[in-house]
Amino acid sequence: MAADYDAPKKTDDDHESLDAIKQSTKPTSPSIIDVEEDGIAEDHEREQLIDEALEVMVIPPQTDEFTCSECFIVKHKSMKSNKKGKYGPICLDCA
Repeated sequence: MAADYDAPKKTDDDHESLDAIKQSTKPTSPSIIDVEEDGIAEDHEREQLIDEALEVMVIPPQTDEFTCSECFIVKHKSMKSNKKGKYGPICLDCA
């Protein structure tokens, strides 16, 4: 037996029951305010973490370091592989 996949599957009864479910599960307004206040507190904490993360001293690459062209991690020259990558030196881990 062939199934008609284009036929509408919802009926009026389904629509009414969905509305009834939505009305019965609506949160009350005080809980919405609590969620918003929690969100504000979390945003404030997140901003503090971002501010702390931005307070990092950046050191330029040293003479005994190189940047792997595969993983883009700055490593000591003792980790440099003999193989050359497409765009430059590769570390031993990526080789």
